[in-house]
Amino acid sequence: MKMEDFANKVVYQIYPRSFQDTDGDGFGDLRGIVERLDYLEDLGVDYLWLNPFFVSPQKDNGYDIADYRQIDPRFGTMEDLDALIQAAQERHIGLMFDMVFNHTSVEHEWFQKALAGDEKYKNYYIFKKPVDGHMPNNWVSKFGGPVWEYVPVLGEYYLHLYDVSQADLNWDNPDVRQECADIVKFWMDKGVKGFRFDVVNNMSKGSFEDDFIGDGRRFYSDGPHIHEYLHGLNRASFGQDPSIMTVGEMSSTSLENCQKYANPEQEELGMVFNFHHLKVDYENKQKWTLKPFDFMELKELFNTWQTGMQETNSNQALFWNCHDQPRSLSRFGDDKNYPVESAKMLAMALHMMRGTPYIYQGEEIGMTNNGFDSIEQYRDVESTNYYEILKAEGKDEDEILAILGAKSRDNARSPMQWTAGKNAGFSDTEPWIRVNPNHATINVEAAIADPDSIYSFYKKLIRLRKESDTIQHGTYVPLLEEHERVLAYKRVGKDEEIIVLCNFYGEETTVSLHTEADMLLSNYADFQMRDGEVTLRPYEAVVLRKAV
Repeated sequence: MKMEDFANKVVYQIYPRSFQDTDGDGFGDLRGIVERLDYLEDLGVDYLWLNPFFVSPQKDNGYDIADYRQIDPRFGTMEDLDALIQAAQERHIGLMFDMVFNHTSVEHEWFQKALAGDEKYKNYYIFKKPVDGHMPNNWVSKFGGPVWEYVPVLGEYYLHLYDVSQADLNWDNPDVRQECADIVKFWMDKGVKGFRFDVVNNMSKGSFEDDFIGDGRRFYSDGPHIHEYLHGLNRASFGQDPSIMTVGEMSSTSLENCQKYANPEQEELGMVFNFHHLKVDYENKQKWTLKPFDFMELKELFNTWQTGMQETNSNQALFWNCHDQPRSLSRFGDDKNYPVESAKMLAMALHMMRGTPYIYQGEEIGMTNNGFDSIEQYRDVESTNYYEILKAEGKDEDEILAILGAKSRDNARSPMQWTAGKNAGFSDTEPWIRVNPNHATINVEAAIADPDSIYSFYKKLIRLRKESDTIQHGTYVPLLEEHERVLAYKRVGKDEEIIVLCNFYGEETTVSLHTEADMLLSNYADFQMRDGEVTLRPYEAVVLRKAV
């Protein structure tokens, strides 16, 4: 069956533990999402992607799942979830659940049976015997340290590409593939309308040889059977309903593989996340470093992926922010001198592209990095692990905190800023992680009251996408590829062209278009073009339209 076209849809990502607390425990919950549905309906979004709220020991904030079919009590009950699904449906909003199928928590029943020596369940995971008395290979975990953990009672190691509490599943086992398909169908039967698959391209491992030039990812990213396994999952579950939206998170992937993952003819996934554009501020491709972002690399990546994905009619998830990334406004904009202008510019740059836009909670009001000033304020296992790793490398405290302050995932996880009041209106009690002090001025209440706010601009962008077939389906054509300050492209439709110009810097710059066009949208109050020449003010973004 042919999948629905999701080019006119917009997804809003909710990190439940930081969205809205209703029971006074400092953690967000499902009833909190119900309370805020009117706000999300007013924004105009079509789907809500919820990060995991299943039973979990919370070693990795819910990405270590111990039971895929039960709600963790800290988030509520199944009745609360049923109420959320129903209330969202009444507002024509679908729910998208996060499926973590690369690994489970070591507290999952399957893994506990494996530890007890049950051969069936041992084969659900990847256990290896020591090699010459040592670990099976030298791969490095995504969270630091080795990927192998020894189990003395079994005399074997188990693989964990992520935290030691997250044991990798063995997708070469057809029983595992069937279990995962059954989980998807369980939630489809409950009325869930979409699925986001976590680090999905890591599920098919290749050879387990040592990696002497990298950390091992070349032996498991986009592995040998991944397309076969995703096609099988599609056919056995969500592919039976073409209205289900799916997206795969692709770790260290390639354009060539993503053209296949999201190609409708391949029957794998509806669209893909790739993170190449969010590594342009990595020194020597290392995350835990400080470096200004490389604008020309960013622009080249956008152009390459936009044109490459449209070659095979493959869909992309368009995003700046998510729960795993620092805030884009602090990263690619200017959150001190031009917070409103640069936030709107970043939004414009993305929402006019070919694909499906994703908005991460708080992005639409201009939330920034938190500004944590001590390691005690961090909660993320990756950040606390790397604090120790960077300290062992000889870096001093100030440098480490500066790196964490720019790169930690906790920047995205501080509570949603609803009001200027106590705890930003998130909770009546102290939240699980610090509220950003700037909630006194950056909050939903203030944004809704201001007709020129970032929030109001996001509403315009969402409405424009829904109204414009050119934005939904037009061809993407790069413009001004050599310009060192401006991202420019056009979308070519049946009878019009839409031209997008985005100044990524705090200085004025001029571009020549050699054409005349009408202004459709700008993040400044006024706009002038003379003889095809446009002067863009700091962080100015303009959308022009001309008939063809």
